[in-house]
Amino acid sequence: MEKTISTKKKRTQNKVLKPSAKVQRTVYPGDPYPLGATWDGKGVNFALYSENATGVELCLFDEPHDQTESVRIRVREISHHVWHVYVPGLAPGQLYGYRVYGPYDPLQSNRFNPNKLLLDPYAKAIAGTIRWHDSLFSYEIGHPDQDMSFSDLDSAPFIPKAVVIDHHFDWGDDELPRIPYHKSIIYELHVKGFTRLHPDIPEDIRGTYAAIAHPVTLNYLKSLGITAVELMPIHHFVSDRHLEEKDLSNYWGYNTIGFFAPDVRYSGSGVRGEQVTEFKQMVRDLHKAGIEVILDVVYNHTAEGNHLGPTLSFRGIDNAAYYRHTEDRRFFMDYTGTGNTLNAQLPNVLRLIMDSLRYWIEEMHVDGFRFDLASTLARELHEVDRLSAFFDIIHQDPVISQTKLIAEPWDIGEGGYQVGKFPPGWAEWNGKYRDCVRDYWRGADSMLAEFAERFTGSSDLYKEGYRQPTASVNFVTAHDGFTLHDLVSYNDKHNKANGEDNNDGESHNRSWNCGHEGPTDDAEINFLRQKQKRNYLTTLFLSQGVPMLVAGDEVGRTQGGNNNAYCQDNEISWLHWDKMDHSLLAFTKKLIDLRRKHPTFRRRRWFQGMPIKGIGLEDIAWFLPEGKEMPDESWNHDYAKSLAIFLNGRGIRCVGPRGENIMDDNFYVIFNAHYEPLNYVLPPRKYGDFWEKILDTSEDTIQEDGPVYKPGDTVLVDSRSVVLLKFPIKRQEYDFDSHKR
Repeated sequence: MEKTISTKKKRTQNKVLKPSAKVQRTVYPGDPYPLGATWDGKGVNFALYSENATGVELCLFDEPHDQTESVRIRVREISHHVWHVYVPGLAPGQLYGYRVYGPYDPLQSNRFNPNKLLLDPYAKAIAGTIRWHDSLFSYEIGHPDQDMSFSDLDSAPFIPKAVVIDHHFDWGDDELPRIPYHKSIIYELHVKGFTRLHPDIPEDIRGTYAAIAHPVTLNYLKSLGITAVELMPIHHFVSDRHLEEKDLSNYWGYNTIGFFAPDVRYSGSGVRGEQVTEFKQMVRDLHKAGIEVILDVVYNHTAEGNHLGPTLSFRGIDNAAYYRHTEDRRFFMDYTGTGNTLNAQLPNVLRLIMDSLRYWIEEMHVDGFRFDLASTLARELHEVDRLSAFFDIIHQDPVISQTKLIAEPWDIGEGGYQVGKFPPGWAEWNGKYRDCVRDYWRGADSMLAEFAERFTGSSDLYKEGYRQPTASVNFVTAHDGFTLHDLVSYNDKHNKANGEDNNDGESHNRSWNCGHEGPTDDAEINFLRQKQKRNYLTTLFLSQGVPMLVAGDEVGRTQGGNNNAYCQDNEISWLHWDKMDHSLLAFTKKLIDLRRKHPTFRRRRWFQGMPIKGIGLEDIAWFLPEGKEMPDESWNHDYAKSLAIFLNGRGIRCVGPRGENIMDDNFYVIFNAHYEPLNYVLPPRKYGDFWEKILDTSEDTIQEDGPVYKPGDTVLVDSRSVVLLKFPIKRQEYDFDSHKR
C-alpha cells in the first residue's frame, strides 16, 4: 500500500500525467539483462532497475526538444526488481526516457513522481543538456512545505533524452599501450579548455573529442613526452542552476548524471550517438600515438543534489535504492560537499559502478580511471574501510583490476583523509607530496626528513602492504587550485569572477608571489618566478613515483590568480596557445626526456640505504654542503633548506622484461631553497671520478655535456635552485688538462 504524508498531499499526489492516449506499439516481454537500452538489429530491449516502484512507463520521442512523447509504453515485466520490455522496429538514434510510479513520501526516502521524465542511468548517449525550469523538481518551488509538497508540472520539455546507440565501431588494430606505472607521465587536461583557442585546429571542432585527436594535438603531446592523458570528467554532467543564473557554468564537470554517456558538449559531430563514435575515434588515435587515456570519474555522488535538488534520474527511479540517507530518511548523507552520496553499499549501486567501469574499458577502450573523492566509495556506514565491498569487487574483477586505478584518497567526511591507505594495485594522488614540495620551495618551516620522504616515493605512506613507489602519483598543481604560474605569482586567491570575495588564501594555496602580487615589470621578480617554476618541475620529474603535470603548466598558463575556476568556461580557464612560454616548454620537454632516459628517477622498488655488494656504496646517500654525509640530527631542523642526494645507478635492484640487469649513471642532486647562494663540496672519489653538471635551474637549459668537476671541488649553487650532476656509467677517465675523455 502506498504511503502518503497528509490528506492534502494525497490529493496533490494524484495529479499525475495520464497514460498517453496514443496507440502503443507492439511489444514483447524482453529481458532483464543487460540494463539500459540494447539494440540487436531488429529492435531494442529496455531494462530499468527500481526496487520500490509500482509502475514504469517507457516514453519514446522523435526529437530532442519535443514537448511530449510520441509513444508511451507501460512496462509490465519485472524480474528481480528489473522492469523490462522489448520494442521491435526501433533503431539507433531513438530517443527515450522513463516515467516511474510509486509513493511520494520523503519521510521514507520515496520521491516517485511520474510527472517527471527521467534519464536512464545506463544511457549510453544523451541528446542535449538540461534547460532549467521549475518542472525539473518533484516538489513545488516556493511552496512553504518545500520538498514535502508535490509538483504536477511535466518536465519532459526541459530534460534531455537518452539515446539508443549502435555499439559497432571499427577499432582496426587498436592495442592498449599498457605503459607500466614506473614509465608513466600523466597529463591532466580538460577536453574543451585544451583546444578551444588553438589556432591550428579547425574552428568547428575546437573544444571537442575530435580536437584532442587532431594531428596538431597529437604531435604536441608526443613531442612533450607524456604517456597518458587524464581527462577531466567526460561523463555526461549537469551545469548547476545557481551557476547558470549567474551566467556561469559547471566547467569542470564534477556533477555527473550519466555514468555511461560521453558528454555531448564535447561532441563536434552530433547528439544522437555520434558523440560515442567520436570519443572512440579519439581513443583509437591517442593509442596509435602511444598515449593512454585515463578518465577522471565521479561515482561518489550525482547531479541531483540534496533534498531540494532536481529529479532527473536516480531520485525519481528509486531514491531509497541509490542514495545514502540520514536516520530520519528525508535527508541525504553528504560526504562529498555536493548534497548527496551514492550508496556503494547497495548491490545495485555497486553493479552500476562496475558495469560503467567495464563498459568504458571494453567498449570505449580506456586505460584507467582516477576516482574523485574515492574515500566515499570505501565507506561502510560512516567509517572508511579499506576492505569494503567496492575494493573487493574491483580486486577480483579480471577486467577492471588490470587497468590503472588512481584514487583521490579523501572526502569531506570524518576520517575521510586516507592518503596511503588504499589497497595494493591502487595508486593515489599524493596530497602530502604537493604540500611538502610547495612548503619547501616557498621557504615555509618544514622538515628535511619529510622532503626526503616525498622525493624518494613516500615510503612512510605506501611501503606497507606490498605497495611500491609507483603508488604515489606526485603533483605540485592540479585542476583544483593555482596553476604553476599563479603558484609563484599570487599569495591570495582572486576569484571575483566566481562571485566570491577575494581574501587571503595562503594557508590553502601554499603559494608565494616572489615579492609582488600578480603581474609585474620587475625583471628580478620575473626571473625568480621563472626559476621557481623550473624548481617545481625539476623536483616533480626527478622524484620517485608517478609524475602528473597539469596541461598548460609547461607553457606558463595563468588563471589570473583564480584558484577555483570550476565555473569559468571562458578564457580564464582555456589554454592560450598564442601566449606560450616557449623557453619553459623547451625546459620541460628536456626534463621529461631526462626522466625517460634514466631509470634512476623511476625506480620500481624502494631505496634500501644499504651497501651494494661488490661496490660498497649505498643505493642512496645524503650530504651536507661541506660534502659530509648528513647526520641524524640534521633531518628534523625546520630551518634547514639545503641538501644533496647521491643516487647510485648500480643500486636500482631491478631487472628488465627479459631479466636483464638495469643499471644507470650515478647522479648527485643538490637542492638549495635558501634565499642565498651556497657552496657545495662534491663527495669523495668513491662516489664518482668526475661530475658533469647537466641541469641548473638558475638557467633555462638542460645539457648532456656541461661543466665537469672533480671530487672535492666546490660547486656554487644559486639561491633557490636545483643543480643536477652526472657521473656516467661508462667510468672512463677524464683528462682535466685537455678536457678530453
